[in-house]
Amino acid sequence: MENEHILSVAGSDPVQEALNKQTAVSGEEDPQEIIFNYEGYQVVRGEFFAHVYEPSITFNNCKIMLNTACLNRLPDVDYVQILVNPEEKKLALRPSSEGEKDSFLWCTTRSIKRKPKQISCRIFFAKIVQLLEWNPNYRYKLLGKLVRSGDEHLFIFDLTTTEIYQRIVNAEDKIKTSRTPVFPAEWQNQFGLPVEEHRRLLQVNIFDGYTVFGIKDKSAAMSVDEHKE
Repeated sequence: MENEHILSVAGSDPVQEALNKQTAVSGEEDPQEIIFNYEGYQVVRGEFFAHVYEPSITFNNCKIMLNTACLNRLPDVDYVQILVNPEEKKLALRPSSEGEKDSFLWCTTRSIKRKPKQISCRIFFAKIVQLLEWNPNYRYKLLGKLVRSGDEHLFIFDLTTTEIYQRIVNAEDKIKTSRTPVFPAEWQNQFGLPVEEHRRLLQVNIFDGYTVFGIKDKSAAMSVDEHKE
């Protein structure tokens, strides 16, 4: 019996032994296993935290700009297309090629290190402002997520979740853009979206309800004329 006891100890799980020793030293118990119910929980919005390194798109003065974080997540992509779903009020940005219709260069390529660039788009800017009832004199910033749809990687931006930077007149009667964002009024009494709604938010079918929009003024004008026909 004594030998059996010795064999039993020698054959015990070393990982479990280490955990037992750690528990004995720290006085902490193993995490309790439970079935967690997410009902009633809200996923706190990323806009409420510092997000310099998160992908974003900015609308300002009839221009758009994608930040460095976007470029870094698609390091081999120089040309992209913008798709807009007017019903769901979402914007998708997907990789493209120089020769593809309605594609545009979204970064500077003259140096070794790519950098973001401002892209003029008066017609596109005006259509977005009209769709969302934005103030064309303000600056709007939206956070996005890189997702995969089939074989494609693309950024998705919810056009209703904006950081709004208002332009104000200072004491010297000069117009300045506020550095403190204003958030949509409906965010005031919430931390974020319910968990289930948050999970559904980035589920996207790029062929369902989305339209490729010509971002350049000339291309955009052609797209508008074609749509009228």
